[in-house]
Amino acid sequence: MIVRRYFDPVAEIAALRRQINEAFGDFIPEAAAKPDWAPPLRLVDQGDQFELTVYLPGIQPAEVEVEVTRDTVTIGGNRAELDSKAGSKLLYDDIRYGAYHRLVNLPEAVQNEQVTADFSQGVLTLILPKLVDSRHRVVKLNLVGTPAVDGPEAVDSAAVVEEPTLSQH
Repeated sequence: MIVRRYFDPVAEIAALRRQINEAFGDFIPEAAAKPDWAPPLRLVDQGDQFELTVYLPGIQPAEVEVEVTRDTVTIGGNRAELDSKAGSKLLYDDIRYGAYHRLVNLPEAVQNEQVTADFSQGVLTLILPKLVDSRHRVVKLNLVGTPAVDGPEAVDSAAVVEEPTLSQH
């Protein structure tokens, strides 16, 4: 019995493509068989902020596009294929090239105007401060000076406590 500890779907698809091409000829072009790639990332909740780490080795900071909304982070760009030296023959290349795109849905809203970024040694780190939400603050309303309400709707002004709601849009 063969036990595999690591399942790599990209390698499995490439192996299947090779087997099909051996059986029926080269009818699947190499470019069409190569799937898009996505850089690995890590999202950590640090209490009052999120830390998003994206691994982009070999990519320059100017080649990375980052967009942050209140509830998503979008990272995209393009990794150009490395040029081979004249007279050399490529034997194996496990590096993914071409366009990449990652969309991260955040579990809570963030202050997208306060995001800080650090890009060093191929690692992009974004610090995303969480939105300070006032939904959980209790606001006491002073109704002194407002017109009196007659009937069963009358409310004691000292007992009025209201929780305002904020729209997430």
